Amino acid sequence: MEERNSFTKEELAIAKSVDLTAVAGSLGYTVKRIGSYHTLKEIDSIRIYNKRSWFRWSREYDRGENGGSQIDFLRVFAGMEVKEAVFWLLDFAGYRRSEAWKPEVIVPEPKKEERKPFVLPAAAEDNRYLYQYLMNERKLSKRVVDEFVKRGLIYEEYRYHNIVFKGNDKSGKTRFASMRGVFDRDGHCFKCDVSGNDKNYGFNVWNEESTELAVFEGAIDLLSHADIYSDFSGNRLALGMVSDAPLVTFLSEHQQIQSIKFCLDNDIAGRKATEQLMQKYYELGYEVEDCPPPKTHKDYNAWLQEARRENLQRGECLGMAR
Repeated sequence: MEERNSFTKEELAIAKSVDLTAVAGSLGYTVKRIGSYHTLKEIDSIRIYNKRSWFRWSREYDRGENGGSQIDFLRVFAGMEVKEAVFWLLDFAGYRRSEAWKPEVIVPEPKKEERKPFVLPAAAEDNRYLYQYLMNERKLSKRVVDEFVKRGLIYEEYRYHNIVFKGNDKSGKTRFASMRGVFDRDGHCFKCDVSGNDKNYGFNVWNEESTELAVFEGAIDLLSHADIYSDFSGNRLALGMVSDAPLVTFLSEHQQIQSIKFCLDNDIAGRKATEQLMQKYYELGYEVEDCPPPKTHKDYNAWLQEARRENLQRGECLGMAR
């Protein structure tokens, strides 16, 4: 192999400009586009962004194994050393260099990632901490918490008293679940997804008679929206992120949807995602509307909390019209 201890800036730039989806395809992986990112059929926890970088939504791998550049992809999934990976990418890009170096790496057969079994956490004997947190800290009404508990969409888990938010498919089978702690400290809280879940689903409620869907980033914002408008009959979906994979799935399962209200956060990420998603789904033929909370509030729960504090209207139902 050609002895090279370093690469020029030009060579590294070329290596990092290579289309990562093409690299994955050349290694035998099946690349699929989902919304604004790509994933791999064989490893569906992988996210490829802008065809240049990747991230793996999994906690079981060490730091350095969960994402990075094209070089890191070859290092993790093709067993290459960094130098070998750069040479491989340069060769893939057709970069002319000395013929003294020839790729000698044997790329292993792609293996399908083994997904951990999806098992919901055991439920606590009651939902005491769930009610205390959602009502006292998040200022949700007992009525809205009762409604979602009754539907079996949220519950308190046994071991640490985290709140579990369930994402069901159209048949009612739970495919996704996330957890949120009830003991916030200095503004920080515990959050995680339950192992083995399917990230193509999100926390949701649905009504086949409604053709409108409201989309949120987080589950508590979804609950807050239902509380603010005293409405439990509409279609609502929490993405759990700003990627639209759960939205793609929801629309495929509920094909009566004609219009989408994007109720994402007022921060930079939420505004940027709203612009991109509205463009995408408008072009797909849906009526779209930007429906953030008032500009003075980051999200729907912040709006709800402020309204409760100011006691704008007495009673559990705020009845706030937009």
